Amino acid sequence: MAPKMTTIPAPRVARLASALPFWLSLGMFPLAILAALNGGWTLALLPLSSWGLFSLLDAITGLNEDNAALDTPDSGLFWYRIVTILWFPLQILLLGWLLWYVPRADHLDTVEKFALFFGMGVISGTIGINYAHELMHQKSALERWLGDLLLASVLYSHFRSEHLRVHHLWVGTPRDPVTARYNEGFHRFFPRVLVQCRRSAWKAECAMLARRGLPWWHRSNPYWRYWALQLAMVVLALALGGWLGLLLFLWQGGVAVWQLELVNYIEHYGLTRRHMGEGKYEHVLPRHSWNAAHRASNWLLINLQRHSDHHYKPDRRFPLLQTYGQDDAPQLPYGYPLMTLAAMIPPLWRRTMNPHVRAWRRQFYPDITDWKPYNKALNPMPRAAH
Repeated sequence: MAPKMTTIPAPRVARLASALPFWLSLGMFPLAILAALNGGWTLALLPLSSWGLFSLLDAITGLNEDNAALDTPDSGLFWYRIVTILWFPLQILLLGWLLWYVPRADHLDTVEKFALFFGMGVISGTIGINYAHELMHQKSALERWLGDLLLASVLYSHFRSEHLRVHHLWVGTPRDPVTARYNEGFHRFFPRVLVQCRRSAWKAECAMLARRGLPWWHRSNPYWRYWALQLAMVVLALALGGWLGLLLFLWQGGVAVWQLELVNYIEHYGLTRRHMGEGKYEHVLPRHSWNAAHRASNWLLINLQRHSDHHYKPDRRFPLLQTYGQDDAPQLPYGYPLMTLAAMIPPLWRRTMNPHVRAWRRQFYPDITDWKPYNKALNPMPRAAH
């Protein structure tokens, strides 16, 4: 089960050059400023750039099936890491300026103001939460804090607990809320995970404290940090933009969460791990996540589409994530931007993806003839999972 190919570590200058495409996401900041200053048709630039431009670039640049050498030292990843570290200060500066400027902008009507903050939600969801995901997996305290700050800016701090304590343990099983079930449309999936993920994240943290003999209110519970950071963001929005600013802030957070859960929906749709009996499942393998080697959308999403390897080796930094071929991991027909658009139209989604799920089942689990138990949306955190 080896990735397709491996490249030799490049000299420092070449590493800088190879890292630069991952900095393209910074181009969304001037687009947001341009839209705020001008309104009108410029408000479409942010969603068009994230969905349309990178889908077009995918069609032009094709697939990238090369893999970085796994023995590349951390010093060789500097230009990749720095963009994720710089993102929060840049995002909070933009968000703060918009919260101060837009409520006072007489050239923008109410619809334009909400359209602009829809675009801000695209930035904080498509890029910001994705960078938070990268940062929360790192050992550095600075990086973990930056991840928490990014999540607090969209009022979704519990995502860290849910992702690390639930999703990575139970992906591809009924115990994982964000593994979308076969034939489950996004519009059913979305409200379900909004409720179940908060519940499962809280239970997972409380269960961890209980194993250490500590109550839920112990200071080591990360929820104290989550609540404090989220409260600080709400107060900041109110101070900068008044009640309208707070409403716009909540709107961009909702858009960001919608973007996150769209991605969660497509990453594991219909995929399951073999149940071994007595509540146990096989180890997570590349086959349990959808892989996408589309070059440009992996630039935008810092290789998130190499999701098969992320779940197989969660501690790998994004430049080292490997891509897999059809023999080892199921392949999405398009990159995430197009696939998330398809997910919003359930009949189109099922027509596109259900044949791929059925082919995956025949390829990896030809002995399983009854898939009904695997398709059921059961209680995500039964007692045995604690």
